[in-house]
Amino acid sequence: MDVPVFNCKNPDDVIKAVKEYDVSFIQFWFVDVLGTLKSFQVTPSELDAAFDEGMGFDGSSIEGFSRIHESDMVAIPDPSTFQMVSWRPSDKPVARMFCDIKNPDLTPYEGDSRYVLKRVLKRASEKGYDFFVGPELEFFLFEDSTAPKGLDVGGYFDAPPLDRANDIRRDIIFALNKMGIQVEYSHHEVAPSQHEIDLRYQEALKMADQAITYRVIVKEVARKHGCYATFMPKPLFGENGSGMHVHQSLFKNGKNVFFDAQGEFSLSSEGKKYIAGLLKHAKELTAVCNQWVNSYKRLVPGYEAPVYVAWARRNRSSLVRVPMYKPGKEEATRVELRSPDPACNLYLAFASMLAAGLEGIQSGYSLPDPVEEDIFEMNVQERARYGIDSLPGSLHEAVHELSRSTVIREALGDHIFNKFLENKIIEWDNYRIQITEYEMKKYLPVL
Repeated sequence: MDVPVFNCKNPDDVIKAVKEYDVSFIQFWFVDVLGTLKSFQVTPSELDAAFDEGMGFDGSSIEGFSRIHESDMVAIPDPSTFQMVSWRPSDKPVARMFCDIKNPDLTPYEGDSRYVLKRVLKRASEKGYDFFVGPELEFFLFEDSTAPKGLDVGGYFDAPPLDRANDIRRDIIFALNKMGIQVEYSHHEVAPSQHEIDLRYQEALKMADQAITYRVIVKEVARKHGCYATFMPKPLFGENGSGMHVHQSLFKNGKNVFFDAQGEFSLSSEGKKYIAGLLKHAKELTAVCNQWVNSYKRLVPGYEAPVYVAWARRNRSSLVRVPMYKPGKEEATRVELRSPDPACNLYLAFASMLAAGLEGIQSGYSLPDPVEEDIFEMNVQERARYGIDSLPGSLHEAVHELSRSTVIREALGDHIFNKFLENKIIEWDNYRIQITEYEMKKYLPVL
C-alpha cells in the first residue's frame, strides 16, 4: 500500500490517518540535552488522551532532564510532525510524532531542547523575522560499528565503481522523501567512504525535526544494507572529518532580509550585522555546535575545516561564507556557517546561531572586511595583521568560552546551559585521564 506524505494540522487529522492506514503504533520522539533521540510507543487507543493530557514519563533517567525528586514529565505530541516511519514494513505501519516536553502542570519544561529553539524563534518572530536553515550533514559508511573500515576509496564527487554506496544513498533519499523531507542533492564526499545528502532549506524548527529524522534514516537504511553509518566528526586519522555547514537566512513578510541589490556585496545592513554577530560570538557557539571531544580532531587546519574566525564570499577556508549573489535568485541570499558538525544537538545549535545573529542586528555590530586569501596558507603574523582569531582547539577551551557567554546562556536558558556545561566538563575529565595507543607507542619505549 502506498502511504502518502501527511500534512496533518490538528489531532483529528492524525487520528483519521491512523485509522485509515491501520497504524499499529505511534512513536513519540524527543531529544535529551545532548541531542540523543529518545522514544516511546503508544497504541492508537491512547492518542485521544495523549493529545488532551500528554503522556507521562519518568524524566530522571534522561540526560539533562529532571532530578529524582521532580521526575514526572509529560510529552505532548505535535500533530504537524505526524509521518509514517519509512524504514518499517508497510503492513501494520508505524508512525512518529515529535513531542514538546511539559511539566505536570503543562507549562513548558526548561530542559526541552525543542522548546529552546521555539523560544528563540519567537524572539525573532517578535521582530518580524522568520529563520530558515539548510544544513549539509556529512557521514561515513563503515563495515560495522567496531572499527572504521570503509566501503570504498572514493573521493569528492566520485562515481561508481569508486563510489560503492550510490545505492545506499539512493535508498536513503527515497526513505526521506516518503517522510516529506526534500533533498537537494547527494554525492560522495572527500574522504574514503564519506557521503553527503543536502536537505532543502526549511523553517528552522521543521528543519531540526527533519534533520533528527535524517540521522535516524541514514543509520537504519545503512543497517539494512549490512553496514554502519556514523556522524562521528572525525573517525579517520589523516582524512577530512564530517561537518555540517549550515546555510541560514532571515525572511520578513516573505522577503529575504539579507539581500540588498544596492548594498555592498549585495548584503543588507541587517545581513552584515547578522554575520558580524556570528563572528563575534563564534567562540561561544563552538561548544554547542561541536559538542564532543572528537569534534576537535576535525577542527584543525589542513583538512578543509574552518578554524579561523573570518568571513568571505569565495573563500572556503573562512568560518563564514556568503555565496555570490546570482541575478534573479534574491531569495537564495544566505550566510553559511561552516564550523558545526552533524553530531550536535540540532535544536540548540540552530537556536544559538540565531541568537548570535540577532544580537549582531540588535547591537549594531560592524562587519569586518572579507578575507578572500587562503587563510590556511597564512602564518601567525599574517593572520594577526588581518585580525583573524581562531576557534577553540579543544572541548576544554570551548567549554570555557561558552561558560562566559551571556548571549548563549540567554538563548539556551539556565537549566540547559548549566546541564550542558556540567556534562561537557565530565566528558573532558573522562577523556583527559585516558592513556591512548599513541602515548604508549611514543613514550613507553623511550621514557
